Amino acid sequence: PPPEMIYRHMAVIDGEMVHFEILDTAGQEEDSLQIEEKIKWGDGFAVVYSVTDRCSFDEVMRLCFLINHIHSSPKRSSGSEQPPVVIVGNKKDLQFDRMVSTEDGENLSKALKLPFYEIS
Repeated sequence: PPPEMIYRHMAVIDGEMVHFEILDTAGQEEDSLQIEEKIKWGDGFAVVYSVTDRCSFDEVMRLCFLINHIHSSPKRSSGSEQPPVVIVGNKKDLQFDRMVSTEDGENLSKALKLPFYEIS
């Protein structure tokens, strides 16, 4: 698997310059300790799955629960405020290979009360 990448980006949001560090862990097999460290590192999360890969979709709920659990633990200095999380279905242009319907993604996002987008 490819090594993880950190992308740095700057944007003006509400008149303020914001520096982003985006950790891309795409396609990595990791043990739960590594995943927990990365979740502790993050302030916001885009949980991305491929609409052509049912297994990646099945991981979404587990990751969202893990994010929720880690960021609600009393050890977190930021208190109990949950970080922003969005669910993203990727590769929507590959309709022929689709294994996860848009409705599946919408239903999961409703169940988890999180925003949902499909992109290509």
